[in-house]
Amino acid sequence: MSGEETPPRRSHGRVRASVSAQPRDLMAGPPVTRSAWTARVITLFPEAFPGVLGASLTGKALETGRWALEPIDLRPFGEGRHRNVDDTPAGGGAGMVLRADVLARALDAAAVGAPDRARWPVIYLSPRGRRFDQAMARRFAACDGVTLLCGRFEGVDERVIEDYGIEEISLGDFVMTGGEIAAQALIDATVRLLPGVLGNAASAEEESFANGLLEHPQYTRPAEWRGRAIPAVLQSGNHGAIAQWRREQSERLTQERRPDLWADVKDAAQKPRR
Repeated sequence: MSGEETPPRRSHGRVRASVSAQPRDLMAGPPVTRSAWTARVITLFPEAFPGVLGASLTGKALETGRWALEPIDLRPFGEGRHRNVDDTPAGGGAGMVLRADVLARALDAAAVGAPDRARWPVIYLSPRGRRFDQAMARRFAACDGVTLLCGRFEGVDERVIEDYGIEEISLGDFVMTGGEIAAQALIDATVRLLPGVLGNAASAEEESFANGLLEHPQYTRPAEWRGRAIPAVLQSGNHGAIAQWRREQSERLTQERRPDLWADVKDAAQKPRR
């Protein structure tokens, strides 16, 4: 490491983060919120965090210590005076690839104080990974935290993924310039499932994908707008009829818009219960 001092970055929530060889709270004593679910993000752009995660319910939960965010700047782990983090692809080709040795140093630093992988997954945001879904968000929310590796350029050296047993996850069949936006999406979907983050716990139970179906249509005031009235059943006060209508609407929308999800729901319904 160079002898130049790096100005500290602002803290995120009640756990301070800074550009360093390891997360700041691991060096400066126990964090204020010792048991908070924590996201450690290895990135070349730590200033991108918390981004939208600092707004609304996730931002409030961050400030009150229900979860913690630790951006880890990849650059200080780089090679040489210029802290190089990438090099040309072996075998030729366009672009640059993040180096194995640089990534290893960052991953080792991020692993300090983290429990085993069952309680603290290490994830690389990659378009070739398994598609992220609500079941994954629930799994991650049940852990102590996650470490997210944000790729750049043409990706990362494959040996790092193999050696560290990193789980690859994709937001969908498209390519972005880096993993930071994908990391924020994954964190947001996970954090909102943590106890006390949502104002109404029923919200997480009734929304899209909670039961494998898309969410039913929602309405509010005014009762009539531009000639369109709220469905009468929703104003009937009959909770049984309302629940049935919502279920039917969820099934209809899922069949029309996501036949893949509908097929999974039908398969699950046909499997014998043990």
